[in-house]
Amino acid sequence: MRKSKVIRRTRETAIKCSINIDGRGKNKISTKIGFFDHMLEILSTHSLVDLTLSAKGDTEVDLHHTVEDCGYVLGESILKALGNKRGINRYGYFYVPMDECLSRCVIDFSGRSELVWDVKLSLKKLGEMDTELFQEFFKAFAKSSEANIHISNLYGKNNHHIIESCFKAFARSIRMAASIEKKTKNLIPSSKGSL
Repeated sequence: MRKSKVIRRTRETAIKCSINIDGRGKNKISTKIGFFDHMLEILSTHSLVDLTLSAKGDTEVDLHHTVEDCGYVLGESILKALGNKRGINRYGYFYVPMDECLSRCVIDFSGRSELVWDVKLSLKKLGEMDTELFQEFFKAFAKSSEANIHISNLYGKNNHHIIESCFKAFARSIRMAASIEKKTKNLIPSSKGSL
């Protein structure tokens, strides 16, 4: 089983995270940010990564530090659980339709971090959460997981549907990229021999 635990404590946040990449999507999540909790539950459910995450942050200031630091912790947890990445597919991609919208995510656990975020939203908030924080979450995840991530909303009108479809596409892309490829299970998926 590919598992990890990460604890992050700063003056702004205290976060505990444990994951099992080879899980069944069981989750227990508490960030005290309702819509964000919902998105993290979706991430766990559709990636099949078991996720336990609790976060306390300086939400009296705003939600930025909590959301961003959850991205850092979750990305670091994935990176640790992947280990030397021997046998993984490395690449993952998925399209998710949700009613009137369609979103796509492509991920590469390459060892190089980059986020391309091509998502336009017409609302400033979803629930209590500033919509600009979704990009901050994915940017932090990309950095700490050392992954190349491209997320695009191809079309759509409803902001809830757009973000939810992005998280579902992201989850399924992780599921594909982190899966072990039977034909190359003892090999590092790189011509360089390391990732």
